[in-house]
Amino acid sequence: MGNKIMCMMKKDKKNGGIGSRSKRGGSMSKRKSSMEEELVHRQALAMAIQQHNQLSQRFDNNGSMSRRIGSTSSRRRPTNLADPFANTSHKQLPEFLENIKTKKFVLVHGEGFGAWCWYKTIALLEETGLHPVALDLTGSGIDLTDTNNVATLAEYSKPLIDFLEKLPEDEKVILVGHSSGGACISYALELLPEKISKAVYLCATMISDGQRPFDVFAEELGSEELFSPESKFLVYGNGKDNPATGFMFEKQHMHGLYFNQSPAKDVALAMVSMRHIPLGPMMEKMSLSAEKYGTGRRFYIQSLDDNALSPDIQEKLVRENPPEGVFKIKGSDHCPFFSKPQSLHKILLEIAQIQ
Repeated sequence: MGNKIMCMMKKDKKNGGIGSRSKRGGSMSKRKSSMEEELVHRQALAMAIQQHNQLSQRFDNNGSMSRRIGSTSSRRRPTNLADPFANTSHKQLPEFLENIKTKKFVLVHGEGFGAWCWYKTIALLEETGLHPVALDLTGSGIDLTDTNNVATLAEYSKPLIDFLEKLPEDEKVILVGHSSGGACISYALELLPEKISKAVYLCATMISDGQRPFDVFAEELGSEELFSPESKFLVYGNGKDNPATGFMFEKQHMHGLYFNQSPAKDVALAMVSMRHIPLGPMMEKMSLSAEKYGTGRRFYIQSLDDNALSPDIQEKLVRENPPEGVFKIKGSDHCPFFSKPQSLHKILLEIAQIQ
């Protein structure tokens, strides 16, 4: 396993978007693309920091904490922001939005992450006129719950279920789940299918009835060394005499597995923000019915340079539990919201427009 992780860390980085990319424009086009990406990064990061401070202040003042990052308020659209609608006039944009029936996106992070990881996606969706909401699952992000006390998928997913239950009776959302967050949106599909217009699995654990989220990663990474009692990655929150309560890779391993294509700034953000993964929810077998989960509209987005969940494993998930549509992002690691935010954004818009 150690050799496998080291080999992953030494892989050459590749460039690419969705499918093949045009090479027109030469070096000037590359410089422009780099400048545009930097603008997106700066604007989105500033927004994320501002909202994080607002959430922290709200907690300090009221003694309670919101688990949502992202707002539905409209903001002035900068003319220099690179996006799929850069050449669309303001008169044309509302017409485009009319083709999207469900405008609210609920973004669900994966293992170790939090609502903070979606900051680029939040900015891009808001600038397009849509309404993104990112949630901190229990014990994640800025949620104060001790991760060691999160034992079940129901506990872990509670912020998501609470949010869906509070929606107006006639309102639906598009769920987007990253990595192990796929188990949470499957759980939501089984519990509240009437609240979900579409479920999007982003290089995620889209598993079948009776499977565990852990099974997907165990097949990919191997479990004997990683999850043996002597493993240095296990967290024993209740003492060594009790079962492990969490799991977390060391920083050098996370870089090779999760962020092999991501910008250094985003990797730095992740290194200071990630928390260990509660093991209980990952070890729980899913109970999914054909009547509820089976009637949901599911879509899968594959990341083709993923070292944490390889393209082969993602293909297997799609074959065994076929979704309505499959999309692929070339040149993306396990975190497309960092490594290929524009490509991810375009796919989300495409899925939103599917009637």
